[in-house]
Amino acid sequence: MKIEFAPLSLPLQRRLQTAAVVQWVFSFLCLAQCCTAAFIGLLFTRFWLLSVLYAAWWFVDREAPLRGGRRIHLVRNSIVWRHMRDYFPITLVKTAELDPRQNYLVGFHPHGVLAVGAFINFGTEASGFSTIFPGITPHLMMLSVWFRIPFLRDYLMSGGLVSSDKESAYHVLQRPEGGNLLAIIVGGAQEALDARPGSCTLLLRNRKGFVRVAIERGTPLVPAFSFGENELFDQVSNPKGSWLRWIQHQLQQIMGISLPLFHARGIFQYSFGLVPYRRPVNTVIGKPIPVAKKHKPSEEEVDQVHQKYLEELNKLFEEHKAKYNVPEDSHLEFI
Repeated sequence: MKIEFAPLSLPLQRRLQTAAVVQWVFSFLCLAQCCTAAFIGLLFTRFWLLSVLYAAWWFVDREAPLRGGRRIHLVRNSIVWRHMRDYFPITLVKTAELDPRQNYLVGFHPHGVLAVGAFINFGTEASGFSTIFPGITPHLMMLSVWFRIPFLRDYLMSGGLVSSDKESAYHVLQRPEGGNLLAIIVGGAQEALDARPGSCTLLLRNRKGFVRVAIERGTPLVPAFSFGENELFDQVSNPKGSWLRWIQHQLQQIMGISLPLFHARGIFQYSFGLVPYRRPVNTVIGKPIPVAKKHKPSEEEVDQVHQKYLEELNKLFEEHKAKYNVPEDSHLEFI
């Protein structure tokens, strides 16, 4: 006899979705501090041996973020991520097939405040990546500083995240039989400082390191644009030249991460808080750009491929913007 369960009521679904998003925002804002405090705090309790054993494991396993990480499918397929997907909702859109016999380097744009689309689409299976692109294993690059934090590093690697070092990129893209995809949020932490509703500004004009890596490995480049990514949070005004932007830039130089002063809605009210707005995010994956392999490409060769990438990204944006309610007079600005 088949047992059928009644569907969750809409209010309960919305509460679960909000809870999933809240825990994710908390993990970005506080989990690093909590993990560090737990590791140090255990040393002063009768459970000190746990921290000592973990430290020994950490030393032995220190190269894992540079070697493709250590994904755990149970974590990637967690129902929490599906609730988080449905909160916005987030959708992954395919425009071309990806051959599983090839490796791919995806440029993800824009960063947004917290890179929600990148995490859900490449760091989990909530949007059905493996179904949409069968035979392809996604990896998402993240700042290497996060992999230096005890416990947090293991949590990040369980989702398929890897360190944003060139060595890490080479390892993922050198798989002989193909089937690996490396997603890089090209604008990085600095671009997050310009993430606000209506913004179409991408920090990309002089970002060419990912292009050089693609050429050295002969890996096709794939542009991806996440429509709605910049609509999830408001941000305190921080124009270039302002004292706030100067402070944020200095902190970024010191810590390696940016600190955008963002806000949106609350948990129980819609006026103010750190919970993102319920606005759709549609991540569109473009078609692969073939790249000829060359061990030591010249600046001119890198510039040529980079220009081609900019053109294809711009084309992807223009072809799909009307579908996702972007004003006709809005165009990408590369800085």
